[in-house]
Amino acid sequence: MATIYLETFIKADIHIVFDLARDIDLHQKSTFKTQEKAIAGRTSGLIEENETVTWRAKHLGVYQTHTAKIISMEKPYQFTDVMLKGTFKSMKHQHTFKVKNGGTVMTDHFEFESPFGILGKIFNRIFLTGYLKSFLLERNALIKETAEGNH
Repeated sequence: MATIYLETFIKADIHIVFDLARDIDLHQKSTFKTQEKAIAGRTSGLIEENETVTWRAKHLGVYQTHTAKIISMEKPYQFTDVMLKGTFKSMKHQHTFKVKNGGTVMTDHFEFESPFGILGKIFNRIFLTGYLKSFLLERNALIKETAEGNH
């Protein structure tokens, strides 16, 4: 299983950052390069615990769908989503939020496993981990800009 761990410091209230991180509309804005669109389940607004969202996006030149479910949520400190259907063999994304130095530290702990055994592991190491890290960093940059009032 591959893991991506990111910390982003945001000069904003934890409640604002928490809500922006689960905002379907903001997520779609941050993923315009992949034409990501919520097509089923929660398709707008703030996703809640036990809700699902199905995304359609163009990754690596191919349109793909991905259905995720929020399996736990403790406002405004954490929420976790897992893939129910999609390209990965498995995927889990834990989002945590902590008050620190007059702002919020937003942490992503993203675990995924590609199909195809050893070939999938090689693909993860050579390409996919970097691709997904860039994807998350772009999303986090928009959350930060929006929360800090620079957008």
